[in-house]
Amino acid sequence: MGQVFHRNPKHKYPLAVGGDGPYVIDRDGKRYLDACGGAAVSCLGHSDREVIEAIKAQLDQLPFAHTSFFTNKPMEGLSCELVENAPAGIERVYFCSGGSEAVEAALKLARQYFVEIGQPQRSHVIARRQSYHGNTLGALATGGNLWRRKQFEPLLVEVSHVEPCYAYRGKLPDEDDAAYGRRLVRELEEEVQRLGADRVIAFVAETVGGATLGCVAPVPGYFAGVRAVCDKYGILLILDEVMCGMGRCGTLFTCEQEGVVPDLICIGKGLGAGYQPIGALLASAKIYDAVLAGSGFFQHGHTYTGHATACAGALAVQRAIKQRGLLAKVRESGAGLEARLRERFGEHPHVGDIRGRGLFWALELVEDRASKRPFVPKRRINARLKLRALENGLMCYPMGGTLDGVAGDHVMLAPPYIITAAQLDEAVEKLARSIDEVIAAH
Repeated sequence: MGQVFHRNPKHKYPLAVGGDGPYVIDRDGKRYLDACGGAAVSCLGHSDREVIEAIKAQLDQLPFAHTSFFTNKPMEGLSCELVENAPAGIERVYFCSGGSEAVEAALKLARQYFVEIGQPQRSHVIARRQSYHGNTLGALATGGNLWRRKQFEPLLVEVSHVEPCYAYRGKLPDEDDAAYGRRLVRELEEEVQRLGADRVIAFVAETVGGATLGCVAPVPGYFAGVRAVCDKYGILLILDEVMCGMGRCGTLFTCEQEGVVPDLICIGKGLGAGYQPIGALLASAKIYDAVLAGSGFFQHGHTYTGHATACAGALAVQRAIKQRGLLAKVRESGAGLEARLRERFGEHPHVGDIRGRGLFWALELVEDRASKRPFVPKRRINARLKLRALENGLMCYPMGGTLDGVAGDHVMLAPPYIITAAQLDEAVEKLARSIDEVIAAH
């Protein structure tokens, strides 16, 4: 092996050498069913010939031309593809290399927008606790993941955090979904008023919560209420769909299901399906027009913005999703996955909640189902589950700190859109076996 500074230098990683549809193959020939898409990335699996050939063709023509000098055909084509299918009012796309960069770009563009329109006093961002928006410093500050933030706190800008829409633990015994949603919206409005109604830039949220909470969908009406608060005070709504978007929840943009149009949308992961690193920020016409009429220049940029080969790969991915009818497949397979999870884990003594949308599902693991008491963190249920599942030939996405950044465990499944019914059976069976083995071991 080489001199890599691995994510976990103490861990010995298997060497991946091949891919076959939803499977990753190591050098010993062992096959792993990728039931989490790596990190909700590999929506077309690991061997899509059309995407691979599109990338090869672009490499033969033009691998890269810096976008401070040139535009390129794949970037222009991908922007049109995304805007054509985006919510009404979203009209421009800024490309980058991943989700964290997309969130950074959103924060900077939101701030610049208010400078352009003569409101430079706006300086506050509001986000949610138990959220995750990326690992760059601005994105990390916006996120509410305690464990990820803790050692970097001295470097982070100040961001206000309100409660997430987490009905399993947040809803009061006498509340229905509507009342719960209204209470959270009131909390947001109170925080806006506390900071100063004319001093807030944006509210940032994952449309469906990702890695930190585990596939937590909002209650009906929550985002409509959030949109109304933002409109009332002239605040921008930034929705992070890096993990939950690009078809993962059954529609290309998950906010479609909430009936709201944000001002900025961050995407990544399923945008390029892992074939090339790419992310993007989609912006409303009013934001683009403000920059165009003002300074005429977005004061931001990266070397690989609009990378021709990455855009060519992502364009092939997006065309495949549309032409093969994969959004309908996500909805169909998602219903099948939900049914399998509820059948296998619906009465499981250590599964407190089963939640998700489309092909984006999570189990919250608890020591006691009736009281919702989590496992003690020192048992490291999530970390041990990831390793045990891998031993059993399954890639899943467990995380800890679900409740508050310290306590709580969940495991996510986000399989490729091409997964078959037999492979869903395989995923649930291997997950069930792995969970039971880890919990039985003390």
